[in-house]
Amino acid sequence: MRPSRVLTIGFVLICGLTAGQAALAAPTPAPTPAATSPAPDQNDPPDQVDVPEVSTLAAPSFQLPFPCGQSWTGNSSNSSAHRSYEIDFNRGSTANADLGDTVVAAAAGTVVISAHQGSANGYGNLVKIDHGGGWTSYYAHLNSRSVSAGTQVAQGTKIGTLGNTSKPGNNISPHLHYEVRQGTSYPSNIRKAVFNGTTFGYPNQTLTSKNKCGSGGTTNPHTAASVCGSGYKVIDSAALGTAGTAYLLYNSANGNNCVATIKKSSLGKATATSAYLEVQGKTRATDSGNFAYYAGPVRAAAAGKCVKWGGKAGTAVYNSPFEHCG
Repeated sequence: MRPSRVLTIGFVLICGLTAGQAALAAPTPAPTPAATSPAPDQNDPPDQVDVPEVSTLAAPSFQLPFPCGQSWTGNSSNSSAHRSYEIDFNRGSTANADLGDTVVAAAAGTVVISAHQGSANGYGNLVKIDHGGGWTSYYAHLNSRSVSAGTQVAQGTKIGTLGNTSKPGNNISPHLHYEVRQGTSYPSNIRKAVFNGTTFGYPNQTLTSKNKCGSGGTTNPHTAASVCGSGYKVIDSAALGTAGTAYLLYNSANGNNCVATIKKSSLGKATATSAYLEVQGKTRATDSGNFAYYAGPVRAAAAGKCVKWGGKAGTAVYNSPFEHCG
């Protein structure tokens, strides 16, 4: 679709590590695609000889690496190349539903790697954070990176967006590959993930993020454009009482629409919020749950099609007719 009016209101790794590649800041594992991805190749890293671990120090207080109120499903077993306690995260019902979703620092620390790994391994865009005491966290396959090496980040700081970047020829579906390490003896240094003081329920568990939840202040730090991503412009909106606003956006570069519901009240508190987008002749896509700041993004290709869109915040609901056609 193209805009008809504008309102002014408003993470598998499928790789083999050579000895020469061990010079990377930390040994590289083999995270693999999520369930919807192509089967991994068999070039997994060879067994590595353990070296003494650093002394065990208390782990940081890790939180789920996503904004407050979002529910994500982690899986450590659907990849034959996973080593130990690596996790792949998704939350959407389709392969590309999570593409572009915000990824945040699971704990405070210093960014020591923020780079695309090229052909060295399958991490693609990788952010690695050093939390002190030998503890590090890895966020791989990012679509984009928001921080640079050397940056000090607080827990909950946006570090990038979820994607499907990897080494050349390694086609994977979007997901976040996440892992925590303590020491240098890969893979035995990969630790069980702990979120909000509770060990992840291996091999699979769905969790709701409590990252940076709280009163949230009076201003929502998120906008419809920041939620939907680069290239999207607001073409329509609908007020949801005083609880929030549903927005319809369009990206003229790819012909995609995006819907996001941005809360105005109960900020930082997980409350019922939703956003949906239905392209005429296709199944409706919805993001619905108890969210702290927004619902969405819900994206779909809609060039030359009419769309229905809308959302909910609190008790207020908006449902559009089929519109913005052509």
